[in-house]
Amino acid sequence: MVKRQFPKPRDLAPLMKFKAPTLNAKKRRLQEALTIEDLRRIAKRRTPTAPFDYTDGSAEAELSLRRARQAFRDIEFHPAILRDVSQVDTSSTVLGGQVAMPFGIAPTGFTRMMQTEGEIAGATAAGAAGIPFSLSTMGTTSIEDVAAANPNGRNWFQLYMWKDRDRSLALVNRAVAAGFDTLLVTVDVPVAGARLRDTRNGMTIPPTLTPGTIIDALPRPAWWIDFLTTEPLAFASLDHWSGTVAELINTMFDPTVTYEDLEWIKAQWPGKLVVKGVQNVDDAKRLTALGVDGLVLSNHGGRQLDRAPIPFHLLPEVVREVGMDTEVHLDTGIMTGADIVASIALGAKFTLIGRAYLYGLMAGGREGVDRAIEILSTEITRTMRLLGVTSLDELTPAHVTQLERLVPRPRV
Repeated sequence: MVKRQFPKPRDLAPLMKFKAPTLNAKKRRLQEALTIEDLRRIAKRRTPTAPFDYTDGSAEAELSLRRARQAFRDIEFHPAILRDVSQVDTSSTVLGGQVAMPFGIAPTGFTRMMQTEGEIAGATAAGAAGIPFSLSTMGTTSIEDVAAANPNGRNWFQLYMWKDRDRSLALVNRAVAAGFDTLLVTVDVPVAGARLRDTRNGMTIPPTLTPGTIIDALPRPAWWIDFLTTEPLAFASLDHWSGTVAELINTMFDPTVTYEDLEWIKAQWPGKLVVKGVQNVDDAKRLTALGVDGLVLSNHGGRQLDRAPIPFHLLPEVVREVGMDTEVHLDTGIMTGADIVASIALGAKFTLIGRAYLYGLMAGGREGVDRAIEILSTEITRTMRLLGVTSLDELTPAHVTQLERLVPRPRV
């Protein structure tokens, strides 16, 4: 028989310690976000449909994005046991400079549309965390303002080639003058992808007030207050534009860009040059022979060609072919620190996060970006410890198996 007794006050006291409430609503919701997916849910609640869908969506049926994320889910880790993992080092040298973690913030366009702090929040959070920040040609904060906000951090500039070469070169020269150390030349946008969510939402830059957007704004007053009471949304590197994203891309961007144009850009840029948007081994080889400092395996977050190759699946073969001669970076589909660890284990030197950063931005501005970086950093460290490694250099392909879900038929 179980002997029962009335609880004594001194026994209850340890159980009656209540956690002090967090009165700051933003701080409270960010503390409660434990994953990037949690930040995404907060972002969706707080952001109007058009800008949220611009961030969250991809092209056509959105198969490329779903497949990229599924590829990271379809991995098996192989941990080692009985290792001293009390101290873990997540730092490395990337493109000749130190980074505190194996990821940086990818270039994203129209960022102040997602949340009014925009690129400044991303740049300052990246600088504080010791990781690079990439500013897009389509950014909504100027090259000079990003440099001023993050004077001691690593700032990278992402370039789209325009039909007007003089204007492209002017941007490059501004980035040089502002001290940006790396140029990311994005090569997978000869024309705009079919981003159907944007078309259905009637999204323009800047957002247009319609009966639908006004109704959508009612449960999200903070976003609209910020939008209407801060500097008007515009491209910091372009003239004012009042059409859709696809119309802008098809008007400004040059579909005739070739390797010769890339060589021309390389001759103009004194820093490190990385080509973003590589999707096959042959192009990786040709770029390496051209002497680029790095390449990013990327299908533009699934926002261009739907059913494009999955960067994470390409990674082992590309690293095997060119990894000794140039740095191989990776983006598309990264939502956890484990995704980043798996990428490094299979040979990537570095990774870039886009949506994961923007979900944090939409969830809470600069503090939300800090939280996104903190979540990924914690997940990276924990995954490394559970794998039994203490530095990124110890990660090898032996730690990861890519489980097969989509197995291609042999080519004829």
